[in-house]
Amino acid sequence: VDLPLFRNSQMDGYAVRAADVTAAPVTLPISGEVSARPSDPPPLAPGTAVRIMTGAVMPEGADAVVPVEDTVTTQDTVAIARGRAVGEFVRDRGSDIHAGETILASGVRLGSRHLAALAAAGIAGVEVFAPIRVAIISTGSELVAPGASPTLGQVFDSNATALAAAVRSSGAEVSLESHVADTTSTLISVLDAVDADLIITSGGISMGEYEVVREALEPLGAQIGHVAMQPGGPQANGMYNSTPVVCFPGNPVSTQISFEIFVAPILRKAAGLPQAQREWRILAGNVSSVAGKRQYLRGRTLEDGRVAVVGGPGSHLVTALAASDVLIIIDDAVTVVAAGESVETLTL
Repeated sequence: VDLPLFRNSQMDGYAVRAADVTAAPVTLPISGEVSARPSDPPPLAPGTAVRIMTGAVMPEGADAVVPVEDTVTTQDTVAIARGRAVGEFVRDRGSDIHAGETILASGVRLGSRHLAALAAAGIAGVEVFAPIRVAIISTGSELVAPGASPTLGQVFDSNATALAAAVRSSGAEVSLESHVADTTSTLISVLDAVDADLIITSGGISMGEYEVVREALEPLGAQIGHVAMQPGGPQANGMYNSTPVVCFPGNPVSTQISFEIFVAPILRKAAGLPQAQREWRILAGNVSSVAGKRQYLRGRTLEDGRVAVVGGPGSHLVTALAASDVLIIIDDAVTVVAAGESVETLTL
């Protein structure tokens, strides 16, 4: 449809013929009133004015509106101090958009302003992409839920919490959040019950014993190996019952950074969200790095815009990651970066 749907007044005031107020100041008789409700007003007689409300249908013949604050009225006349141009304070039909033109392009993430435009055009619904549903499975017999009382050798499971929050902030939905001990048959039973578009696991892909993810997925063709990055070297991916599976290492920092690097960009794109910001910043202190591995160091932005490394490179230092607002990226060919040099950062 055309928007506006019909020619209407932009102001409370008086609808006139612009030619009738050219010689202003001028006083015109008031020939009627048009309110902002369904109506088909009679044509405006030459040499007269019609009282009109914002949004009301413009009478045929009227081509300008004089705002009420610029007039002085009596019971039957209106005094107009100055002239008005043709079209002044008039909303023409189709002045926003014409029938057949595009309101929204495919791929727009719908916000209130987009929904308002659709509703204004009378569109009751549009097809949208469904959110990606993600199943999260953390593995490890040593894990206990936050709030439990761990015995010696047990640790709190932070991976499930971190991954669920990261999935939601990336525009996807969590369809399952589960913990599995180091028993392959238990993991397989959980995988069999998954109803999701993507499965993410943490832990169980190293070279040792009791690596349940490896034992369950490698016979199905999963690719399990190492990526030249730190933290987050062990990585795996495969399919289970036609559902893609992405497998992260169990160390909590490795899990979180792996998600940010490998999965978050895909989920954000699918959800129509902007990608995490990458920019170059000045390094506040000297940094050394391991040759042959891309480092993702935890960093904090200082008041002057420089970035400083937070904590060490250990993949268990979760509080250092919590204190960070960027990842500092050191290329695999670089072993030393001096204070004052520029480094690439990824905003968390």
